[in-house]
Amino acid sequence: MATMTAAEKRAQDKAEYNAFLDVCPSRQLLDRISDKWVTLVLAALGSGPDCDGDPRPLRFSELSRVLAGVSQKMLTQTLRSLERDGLLTRTVTPTVPVTVSYELTDLGRSLHGLTRGIKAWAEQHMDDVFAERAAYDTSGD
Repeated sequence: MATMTAAEKRAQDKAEYNAFLDVCPSRQLLDRISDKWVTLVLAALGSGPDCDGDPRPLRFSELSRVLAGVSQKMLTQTLRSLERDGLLTRTVTPTVPVTVSYELTDLGRSLHGLTRGIKAWAEQHMDDVFAERAAYDTSGD
């Protein structure tokens, strides 16, 4: 096996989507999906309005109620970016008033389990993190 130069190695890494490289598109995607609102939107859409039910389309107002603290502007931006990336679909139904709903695509559903797991981990381990923070803060470092 021939050895590669550093330049050849960088070129190979770029071709293989290596998120550790600053120019890799997968890093941009990782940045997008690690956003707190993206994680919560995906978790909510994949679990229904009560976050414990079956996945079903949700209207903007339902998402807004589930995601306490999200501004209308931030929710709109998040939904647009997820639609652009192919993780959800936006369906407009011509009713009075017009009904707009959002639903995960197959690609979005493939990510849902991971985001749901991160959300569950955060909820399950928050007391541990609080204890670690308190211990760190009182250790005098």
